[in-house]
Amino acid sequence: MTIFALGLNHQTAPLTMREKVVFHVERLGEALGEAKRVLAPEAAILSTCNRTELYLSGERQEEKRAAVAEWLAKYHGVDPRELTPCLYALPREQAVRHAFRVASGLDSMVLGEPEILGQMKEAVRSAEAAGTLGTVLHKLFQRSFAVAKEVRSTTQVGAHSVSMAAAAVKLAGRIFPSLKDQKVLFIGAGEMIELCATHFAAQGPARITVANRTLERAEALAHRFNACAIELRELAQCLHEHDIVVSSTASSLPILGKGMVERALKARRRLPMFMVDLAVPRDIEPEVGELDDVFLYTVDDLKGVVQGNQDARRSAVEQAEVIIDTQVGQFMHWMQVRESVSLIRALRDKAEDARRTEVERALRLLAKGDDPKQVLEALSQGLTNKLMHAPTQALNEATGEERRTLADTLARLFRVRP
Repeated sequence: MTIFALGLNHQTAPLTMREKVVFHVERLGEALGEAKRVLAPEAAILSTCNRTELYLSGERQEEKRAAVAEWLAKYHGVDPRELTPCLYALPREQAVRHAFRVASGLDSMVLGEPEILGQMKEAVRSAEAAGTLGTVLHKLFQRSFAVAKEVRSTTQVGAHSVSMAAAAVKLAGRIFPSLKDQKVLFIGAGEMIELCATHFAAQGPARITVANRTLERAEALAHRFNACAIELRELAQCLHEHDIVVSSTASSLPILGKGMVERALKARRRLPMFMVDLAVPRDIEPEVGELDDVFLYTVDDLKGVVQGNQDARRSAVEQAEVIIDTQVGQFMHWMQVRESVSLIRALRDKAEDARRTEVERALRLLAKGDDPKQVLEALSQGLTNKLMHAPTQALNEATGEERRTLADTLARLFRVRP
């Protein structure tokens, strides 16, 4: 069994491609089941706004890059020629190191951001529910979580990060001198919106509204921030009342179209609107950004906001990479030991067969009344001959360099000096 990862992220693919290969929550179980049937006995899918990655475990997975890429393209209806240049394929040790770096926030657009760890844990829960998380991938992800914890507790990677939520607040501050007079609308009620609401609420805005498909979830989140809750179908009637809009849902189709925003701007008498779309696929039609008085930002637009503390981060990353290198070595050792289990079991079975045969022969001789001392002597000689026959025969049949290599191996195994 080996490990293989294939995917794309914000470094290898533009937003327009990333949103084409998102695995939506409602179909993730189906996709995992298909991946298990077609690609490998163990499968997990990590799909966020900045990455889509498949983690697989099975026999000779590193040889299946083309098959995995073809499956990903076919599943999402994407032209393979368009998708393939955006993909990275990581076999064995590279896949393990990548998983550790992702969990630790070292591969994120925002260095050290904590959201990815929760998203990876959710990916694991989905794989468990779908029955596609076997022994190897379970071990990989549990070790990834442990590595992330060590990195965050022993380095300053997290301390010097700027989250997407904090970046959104910083962008809003460029448009509005003060957020205390602004009305903020959050669309969605997931983890990302919760983080954004926390950051914006700290600025003391005039009003906060949470819109969600399920009113109950919107009310639960709104209660935490003394906010109002509405359903998505009410957006058209109240969009114009808000100065700041932050959206992050799992919708496969845009929620805010150009026409709706145009009507809101007209009702606002051209007062500016600041909009942040953190969803992939996008919640806000790209054409909205072409409207006057609208400042629309996507996840890719946040790249320029999250720079800073570079020296401190660089030092922290170096420390984190040392931790990860050590943990990768330990995990690969576990993989190698696990691969030897079947061989060790076969050796023990062979030795047990030899022991059982000699014991049965000795018991028959004792039952006939033979001298116990001679019986024990014969048992020990017979057992020794059986155990030494295979390695001795292999050594006698080998020639040249093969014989020298085998001799060195046997000397090491039996701890003898020729």
